[in-house]
Amino acid sequence: MAQSTSAAERAIEELLTHDRKILALRDEIREARLKRFLLVSTYSSAPTLLLILFIGNIVTWGYIDLARVNVACIPLLIALLILCVVVRANSTSIDFWDGPLQDKWEAGHAAGKKIDLELALERKRLSAASIDLTTEIRRHIYRETVPVAIEQYRSDGLRYRRVHNFFQSIIIVGSLATSTAASLADTPAPYKWITVGTSFSVGLAAGFTGYFKFRERSFYLQQTADSIEEEYNAVNLKVGRYIGSADDEAALLEFTERVETLKNDQRKRQQQLDQPTETPEG
Repeated sequence: MAQSTSAAERAIEELLTHDRKILALRDEIREARLKRFLLVSTYSSAPTLLLILFIGNIVTWGYIDLARVNVACIPLLIALLILCVVVRANSTSIDFWDGPLQDKWEAGHAAGKKIDLELALERKRLSAASIDLTTEIRRHIYRETVPVAIEQYRSDGLRYRRVHNFFQSIIIVGSLATSTAASLADTPAPYKWITVGTSFSVGLAAGFTGYFKFRERSFYLQQTADSIEEEYNAVNLKVGRYIGSADDEAALLEFTERVETLKNDQRKRQQQLDQPTETPEG
């Protein structure tokens, strides 16, 4: 019995080692993407500022003197150029012993890390398949991974809710701005283009909201997270459907089946939301 427990502990430690490697690779991929985004943003900021100043001077030539604005933008331009150098240096790791510079912001770096991540996941799958763990241990491991799934569902639901609120804000503000501008009898020509732009923004936001169904996705994800958390707390505290259950293995089996049912229901709802809306033919 002691040898079996020791073998199980070694197997679990081996899986945890694979998990650490996978998490480290995912963190490196996120870091590479962030550095690439920062580098592209800083490198494009200085030319964008020059282009804006150039167009502004051409449009206002002979009407408005932008000399003060141009002079005020010189320190900003210098700061942006310095920022480009700083971000470039931070995005490059210098190795004096093994070879040349390694650009962590390049697309090839992230692609290489993705390949390493796929290989690490495959190693974990092969290692898990070769480990002979009892069903009891597997169910206990499954129960301890449930909080991670709950957090993932909630974070996804929060992201969809933020996107929905953003588009709803555009619809509300744009509708009010369009109505106000359209109600003016003598609307100057430039403001008519503002009305056109706000109307287009409202229609675009309404179209995205109706097609992608961000609110429904957020609601179902939050509902699934709450249901799984309720089952998780119930099996740990022996309340609800698990009250009076003397057999822990039977309770754990019922818990596993219940959680898998909730996950399958969420996947089905997700597939239904991904289906295009059918319009009746008249």
